[in-house]
Amino acid sequence: MSLRMKGILVFLLVLCCCLSGTQGQGDHEDQKTCCPSDTCSLMKELTSIGEKLGAMGEKQGTMGDNLRLMETRLQTSENEVEELKRLTGGRPQVAFSATLRETGNAAGNTGPFTTPIPLQYKKVFSNTGSSYNPATGIFTATVKGMYYFRFSMMNNLNAPPNSVVCLTKNGQRLVSVWDTTGSDANDSGSNAVVIPLEVGDNVYVELQANRLVYDDGMNYNTFSGFLLFTM
Repeated sequence: MSLRMKGILVFLLVLCCCLSGTQGQGDHEDQKTCCPSDTCSLMKELTSIGEKLGAMGEKQGTMGDNLRLMETRLQTSENEVEELKRLTGGRPQVAFSATLRETGNAAGNTGPFTTPIPLQYKKVFSNTGSSYNPATGIFTATVKGMYYFRFSMMNNLNAPPNSVVCLTKNGQRLVSVWDTTGSDANDSGSNAVVIPLEVGDNVYVELQANRLVYDDGMNYNTFSGFLLFTM
């Protein structure tokens, strides 16, 4: 109970005692206006008021405790956010990795097509920042910076080999993996680049016209990338 409420309660009790004292000292007319039963009723009312004030004080104390608990939790959350910023350096996080076939037991060739097309890597392992779109196979930069990209390819199983894929930025071919000669099968290869990107730049792996690649549940064809640092 607060000091103010305690003071009010003491005042009411003192007032009650004064009324009881003056009742015995007055003349007969005073005794008619304030009888013992009236004093008892008044004391009950004052006692009830005191109890209500005490209950209000307890509720106020509980609300104060809850408020302090909420402040503690808020401070803890703010500390956790600051710690995460410290660990990441406050930098945006962009990373993804995907493989060609969404269903693990599906096997077969992709292609050939009459024109070059972006390969759609539909099974996504990770996509922090949501910059990679599995529906199109295209990564779109949302942060200006230096990026690392890597892709792998498995050629068609039936001889002769006929596989060519290129890593492409905004329609410009950067690096490639190919296998178009020989009589062997089950060949695979990979390539990688480190390139700067502006916001809105597109990067994808392009299957060249009249070429094809093979994949199955072993996930030979992959496309991955991540932000190295902002610029």
